[in-house]
Amino acid sequence: SLGETNPVQSVRREEKNMPTNKTPFLPIFLGLLWFGSFAGLESTTGKLPSIPGVYIFGDSLVDAGNNNYLAISISKANYPRNGVDFPDKKATGRFSNGKNAADAIAEKFGLPLPPPYLSLKVSFKEKERKSAALTGVNFASGGAGIFNGSDQKLLGPSEAQNHLSKSLFFVVIGSNDLFDYFGSFKLRQKTNPQQYTQSMADKLREQLKRLRDTGARRFLILGVAQIGCTPGQRAKNSTMHECNEESNMWCSLYNEALVKMLQQFKQELKSSMAYTYFDNFKSFHDIITNPARYGFADVTSACCGSGDLNADSPCFPVSNLCSDRTKYLFWDRYGHPTEAAARTIVDLMLSDDSQYSSPLTLTQLVSS
Repeated sequence: SLGETNPVQSVRREEKNMPTNKTPFLPIFLGLLWFGSFAGLESTTGKLPSIPGVYIFGDSLVDAGNNNYLAISISKANYPRNGVDFPDKKATGRFSNGKNAADAIAEKFGLPLPPPYLSLKVSFKEKERKSAALTGVNFASGGAGIFNGSDQKLLGPSEAQNHLSKSLFFVVIGSNDLFDYFGSFKLRQKTNPQQYTQSMADKLREQLKRLRDTGARRFLILGVAQIGCTPGQRAKNSTMHECNEESNMWCSLYNEALVKMLQQFKQELKSSMAYTYFDNFKSFHDIITNPARYGFADVTSACCGSGDLNADSPCFPVSNLCSDRTKYLFWDRYGHPTEAAARTIVDLMLSDDSQYSSPLTLTQLVSS
């Protein structure tokens, strides 16, 4: 998640209860790669270039409900007040009042909402599973981190690789790894922040290479936002409610390592991959600094919660709920964005303003 994991040990417990492949960030989707024919799959979306599918890898910022299918997990959001603004007021497992950034991107390109990967395994018929696999799948899982991985190799036929090469791979990961570091005295004794954040970037490079080996060519990589400015972090400063600048500093260190890694990765692979790095740190900073410009009235409190800044507890069915969710940046104490905030971020991704996206804008990326 964008905000703190509660507590760090819960992440470790959750990892043990992930599917047996133990890859919450990069699940094995071998079965989804044997597609067969791909004729007529290109989408049409007005101004935006068409893409056949979008595949999401990440944590609770973009989880569409994968954790609902875990036998034991405390990182679930399949209960009210989550989903209060989702169609039919359904709590789907998204950590939001409505749709998240992954959903918003799919909609922008005229694609169906990518279903949770684990739902395809248990609740879809074969025909529906194949159709969903073609237009996109969401592999994100609340509590996931970069360091949760395996060495299994992904393979697919040439048709699948061709399909994937035209698709968008949206990667949102890193916050939980940083909060693991914040919450572990042993980790901080063992390695300094520079070393740890560099190891995060190095490990992510391995994960991206595995995706690239399946046929992925277009990557949208989200940097870590200002997690020191989430309601839960601000509430710890009971007098001024200021951001935790030490947390933000570590986020900056990781983002710097991530940018350098992506540049080197691109140089190595040359024309066989293209990417957009979206500066989520700067985008949140700009929104927090000038909220009215983006349509927000409250960028410090959680919309759903209780107590100081609505940040004393997570979002539960009995929590306080803000009346106008479109005016709040944060949904809960952990810093998950509201649907309005997620859509604002996606709009910034699709803008021609290069201050947030490099070396390509998202529009340029999907046109490449």
